[in-house]
Amino acid sequence: MRVTICEDKHDMGYQAAKLGISLIKEAIEQKGRAVVVVATGLSQFSLYAHLGDADLDWSKVEAFGLTEYVNLPDTHPSSFRYYLKTRFVKKVQNLGSFYAINGDAENLHAEVERLNTLIREKDVDVAFLGIGENGHIGFNDPPANFETNDPYIIVDLEERCRRQQVSEGWFPTLDEVPQKAITMSVRQILRAKNLICSVPDQRKARAVAMCLYDQISVYAPCAALRTKKECTLLLDKTSSMLIMGDRR
Repeated sequence: MRVTICEDKHDMGYQAAKLGISLIKEAIEQKGRAVVVVATGLSQFSLYAHLGDADLDWSKVEAFGLTEYVNLPDTHPSSFRYYLKTRFVKKVQNLGSFYAINGDAENLHAEVERLNTLIREKDVDVAFLGIGENGHIGFNDPPANFETNDPYIIVDLEERCRRQQVSEGWFPTLDEVPQKAITMSVRQILRAKNLICSVPDQRKARAVAMCLYDQISVYAPCAALRTKKECTLLLDKTSSMLIMGDRR
């Protein structure tokens, strides 16, 4: 794992996009196509602004969503399909494919199997992600499932995770935050050839320390990122405040 401390969240987005674009271009040059995983949340705002300006043949790129709430329609402004379609898909030119997670599908297990069948055929070149305040990656809240080999799974959302969605302004009350989600599993996230993890803001400082120092276990899902050599952890000055003594 490589750790980079950026000037601010805007610089973080620029650095994440710069690295991601380079890796996507490399994949296209080597095999004609690239497969990426795209995340959501405040940590990704600046990233998508820069990706939209990239000189890149997006028609050769396939993108998979990382997570989606259960029983939230794609017209809801806090759904991840809405987020990705407005901030990513509409911003890039002629994206080859976007595999959205239909969290409001009538048969959720059939939807998960559809996604699993699609992604099992792909080698993911770049996965963009963040870390939650409780240390989750994707929506793999502690205690996370480290055993499943299924690419996508249905999970219950921990209360702290749901409260984060309220504090960030995605939902007005806790009762309105869905209690379940479909998420890419920990093992599937780690299968990506390259991980680019953006973690801004002071409220994420403890999660950053968890990622770098806690024992790798189901209670510290983000710590599993340390097992991945080709993982770049991008921080700002506030999110890195608990580790700065080790990085000077």
